[in-house]
Amino acid sequence: MSQGTRTISTVRFSRDHLPSDVAVRRRSGEWIRLRRGASMEAHPAGMDTHERRERELRATLVALSQTLAPHACFSHTTAALPWDLPSWRSGSRIHVTSPTRSSVRRGAPVARHVAVVPHGQRTQVGGLPVTTLPRTVADCAMTSSPAEGLVVVDAALRAGLNLAEVSALLEERVGCRGVRLARELLACADAGAESPGESCTRLIVLAAGLPRPTTQLEVRTHLGRFRADMGWEAWRLLIEYDGRSKYAGAEQETFIREKRRADALTEAGWRLVRVTKEDLRSPELLVARVLRAAPGPIPHTPRPALRAR
Repeated sequence: MSQGTRTISTVRFSRDHLPSDVAVRRRSGEWIRLRRGASMEAHPAGMDTHERRERELRATLVALSQTLAPHACFSHTTAALPWDLPSWRSGSRIHVTSPTRSSVRRGAPVARHVAVVPHGQRTQVGGLPVTTLPRTVADCAMTSSPAEGLVVVDAALRAGLNLAEVSALLEERVGCRGVRLARELLACADAGAESPGESCTRLIVLAAGLPRPTTQLEVRTHLGRFRADMGWEAWRLLIEYDGRSKYAGAEQETFIREKRRADALTEAGWRLVRVTKEDLRSPELLVARVLRAAPGPIPHTPRPALRAR
């Protein structure tokens, strides 16, 4: 997997500039304050809220890395960012793992994890000290919610990570809290998930005990072949996650195209369940919709370990 392919904005340290210059640039909006003694250049025009938040977090990591103690490194969901792994719920808390609690100066919302990260599980990505990709995925799967963990695991698998490396790390931590959940998530992992929303939708289906759906299921219609996000060929039932980006730009044209596609799938004998981010907030209702759309009863036994906690 490529390391840190996204550009990190330039960080400006106050120690390199006159205090008056820093104040003027911040007031004018040319610079954005990150933390004490550090600023970043203003966001380019056209960035949405998520992109701005991610850009600021990346810049904050650059600034904070200057204060990290030896052998400390960014970890968990924070390390996932330099590895270009997506997040489901991006937070501002920064995770740092170090042999001691005094791993970073005060002044940042830092979650400190006291542990020795072996040399072979630490690396540098874009100049930032982080846990290796397998260690990052293992930490996320063990400590995050099932949804957040599966988003990271799916994305890492899609990017080419060998999950056997993650399994080996989990073996070393048998008995630790979160290992059982992490193993469940590795068993659910699917490189066919193309977005965090698709991963979360599939997790809800699996947590309800429904059979594992096929991702990127190819369907033939009179308009040609289509790939659905997931589905079951045996029941001719499809699930499509509709994210924001799918309808960006020419909305009317996109809507008409999607409508024709849905009609073609229906005419070919397929049932389609559309899911939005709002639907993911009510898993029981979503599962009920899927079951109603099925042509007959689908055997299922809930898997409590995969449910939101």
